[in-house]
Amino acid sequence: MAALTALLHRAYRKQVEMGLRPLAGRQTEDVTRQRTTSGETLVAQSEGRLVGMILLNEKEEAAFPSHFLEPHVAHFSLFAVDPDCQGRGIGRLLLEAAESRARELGYTELALSMAEPDTELLNFYVRLGFAQVGHWQWPYTNYRSVILSRRVQTA
Repeated sequence: MAALTALLHRAYRKQVEMGLRPLAGRQTEDVTRQRTTSGETLVAQSEGRLVGMILLNEKEEAAFPSHFLEPHVAHFSLFAVDPDCQGRGIGRLLLEAAESRARELGYTELALSMAEPDTELLNFYVRLGFAQVGHWQWPYTNYRSVILSRRVQTA
């Protein structure tokens, strides 16, 4: 849990430096444990080192955006790639793995929530075919989130 938490803190540091308060950028090891065991956690390693992760279908006590509650929609969170390893395709591989698992589970759409002020990240998702379907305010962040979704790609 220490390695996963440290990875999340590094990956979300840019948003923290923007003045945002994403939970992943400040959560404790206990919160990481709770979150990663509430859904399916996929990790990426390189040379024995943890370099990325993504969590599929996280369950939590906070209310969810209505789009996440649609029976055909899978969602992901805690999507992180170590900043030293970004630009190498690790994030795309993690996203493909999550999408493949969503497809196996019978979902036809894949959604996410992201910090609206992070326009660079928003552009990344738009390039990957995600489109905005709404907004959401999580109780533990200081920004409005954009809800993005796309059809699950066929194998």
